[in-house]
Amino acid sequence: MKTFVKYTLWSLLGIVATASTVLAYVALTFDPNAYKPQIIQAVQENTQRTLKLDGDIKLMFFPSVGARLGKVSLSEFQSDREFASVADASVSLAVWPLLQKQMVVNQVNVSGVKVNVIKYKNGTTNLDDLLSHKPEAAQVAPSPDHKSSVVDFDVASIAIENCELQFDDQAAGNQIRISKLNLKTGRLTNALPSPVKLSAHIQTTQPKMDIALQIATTMSFDIERGRYTLKGMELAAEGGVLDVSGLVLKLAGDASADLPSENYELNLFVLNASGKNAGEPFEAHLTVPSISLKREDFSGVNLQLNASLDGAFGKASAALDLPSFKGNMDKFSLQGLSLQAALVQPEQSFSAKIDTVLIGSLKTMQFNLKDLNIALKANGDKLPGKVVESSLKGSVQADLERQSLHAKFTGGLLQSRIKAEAAIKNFKVPVIRYDIEIDKLDVDPYLPPKVAKEAAPKAVVAEQPFDLSALKALNVNGSVRIGAFKAANVKLTKLRVDLIARDGIVNIEPLSASLYQGAVNGKVRVDAHTSSFTVTQKLIGVEIAPLMKDAADLELAEGKGNVSLAVTTQGNTVSALKKALNGTVSVVLADGAIRGIDLGKLVQGVQNLNKDSKAETLGVDKGEKTQFSEFKASLKIKDGVAHNDDLSVRSTVLRLSGSGDVDIGQDKMDYSAKVIMAKTDQGRTGSLPVRVYGPFDAIKIQVDYAELLADIARQRLNEEKAALKQKLNAQKAAAQSAAKAKLDAEKAAAKAKAEEKLRQGLKGLLK
Repeated sequence: MKTFVKYTLWSLLGIVATASTVLAYVALTFDPNAYKPQIIQAVQENTQRTLKLDGDIKLMFFPSVGARLGKVSLSEFQSDREFASVADASVSLAVWPLLQKQMVVNQVNVSGVKVNVIKYKNGTTNLDDLLSHKPEAAQVAPSPDHKSSVVDFDVASIAIENCELQFDDQAAGNQIRISKLNLKTGRLTNALPSPVKLSAHIQTTQPKMDIALQIATTMSFDIERGRYTLKGMELAAEGGVLDVSGLVLKLAGDASADLPSENYELNLFVLNASGKNAGEPFEAHLTVPSISLKREDFSGVNLQLNASLDGAFGKASAALDLPSFKGNMDKFSLQGLSLQAALVQPEQSFSAKIDTVLIGSLKTMQFNLKDLNIALKANGDKLPGKVVESSLKGSVQADLERQSLHAKFTGGLLQSRIKAEAAIKNFKVPVIRYDIEIDKLDVDPYLPPKVAKEAAPKAVVAEQPFDLSALKALNVNGSVRIGAFKAANVKLTKLRVDLIARDGIVNIEPLSASLYQGAVNGKVRVDAHTSSFTVTQKLIGVEIAPLMKDAADLELAEGKGNVSLAVTTQGNTVSALKKALNGTVSVVLADGAIRGIDLGKLVQGVQNLNKDSKAETLGVDKGEKTQFSEFKASLKIKDGVAHNDDLSVRSTVLRLSGSGDVDIGQDKMDYSAKVIMAKTDQGRTGSLPVRVYGPFDAIKIQVDYAELLADIARQRLNEEKAALKQKLNAQKAAAQSAAKAKLDAEKAAAKAKAEEKLRQGLKGLLK
């Protein structure tokens, strides 16, 4: 716009110079129309442009000296294309004042001016040839009485009607068109107030703008003293700018300038604006009773700004109150700065108030918000207690030249006490440091409620990938410590999260807390270049049941123990991360239970089974559970599938082992386990195969009773075989014992008989 004004002024000066040359020439002739060919030829020879004088030239000599031209046009350089034209122009000067070295212009009337300025892509313009032909001013030494030789300026009136100025900036791709330009003044002379009215229609393409402008004021000036004033200034603009439509802008106030002392003042300034931004109505109101600028010093009082926007998100409003401000380039202060903002929605409302003192330097671009007080408030039926209030105190220091920012805050945030400090360097590629300490924080009341799952499946929606590119430029080093923390119903104490991010690598270590009678300690690593994640966590002495209940509303297991996790994955969607999961998980629990099924009851109820009992599929029964004294299992995860083959569950009545897979990527599982019942008083046991399978949201449990009956039948058969064998062995032993006894008796009888014979024989020998 500044370039456009410059070229427009040169164009007008060119037209005025051309018109003045014509007027000066014809004023010395009696029949000016007879000299049109000479005038046209002179312009052609000097400027290489074609001058057309289509109307008659009329002269006036008394009581005023002047001339009136009909239609006049000037072509482009060495072209027939029209550069500028005037439909009608007249100027008249009072004769007697001229003789007294006073310029009294009776009237200046111009209508139908058209100027077309073009700036080409190479930086040249269609004005360059005219500007290069400026005549050099004759060097005349000032006379001793220079002041007395100055011609007084006095114009009775100026009337410019229906003018059009166009500027085509081909280098910037912008077109500016000012049409319906009208200017009307009263008498213009030193120290005499004069009414001035200006109207125009302004259109631009970069930025897009279409404005109808009207200005009315009373102007006075003192050329010798360099003083200028505008009283009762009223500006009105209507139209559209960028996405703003129906814009109505009204400005009023008084302005003055004293050039020698460089003193500028603006008084009783009022600005009102309204319209629609992207279809959303807005209003703004600014009042400044007094602003003054004297050289580098400025001051003002009672600046007030109010604005509102009625948008789709609600009705927003803001108010700025500045009781006083003063300073210069080296140092300034804004005392009592107060900013209020509010947002009203159908079910809730929010408000904020900031009170502070701003001290700074425009020279060094250093700023300090001292005694900063921030008050926040929210109202709504869905908010905790229907009202939430917070207040913070602190300070902010900014050095825009060095691109640094440092802030400290203490106070209440939500229901928490917070102490925070943060620093930022290099605004283009920020280096962020922070340290935050909070006594307690419960974010659940402020999170949206969980949506119940719908029975009917929703239409499949393409999964949106997440973008980690923002992490590549992140340079952050900070720590957050929270005494008591609750989120998603999970309760933690002594939470500490330290984060270091640089060159696209984010490391969170430690990630530690106390939870559910135990502790968790671990770390997380994110690589934004490869969209990869590494998670290492250890839970020690944690009660699993309340943790699973609070975290996921699941009732799958009980027990206290340790869980270790070391996994990696890569991908840019949640499903891709699940399918690329690799690593290990280890679980060791004691004195707990597996919920949803009582395996001991199933095994012990074998007496109720008959020969026709087969496999049965069961659902999960939250009222049932399988007690254990020890639970051990490890998972090896590869490509999103977790495999287990070392399950070991022990209790006083059963042992459980098994193997199978949990497909994390497909949200399903297929696991086979074998329940072995402890031996009864009769020495019997039972082996019950159990299969757990299906999608996570519809798990099925299949119990193979036929296999259990077969196992029991095998045990009974083995028992009967053992009893029969024992009986046979007893009978065999009895027979063998009887035969032996008979043989022993026969042997004893034979021996006795032999001994008797021997005695009888010995007796015979002794006779």
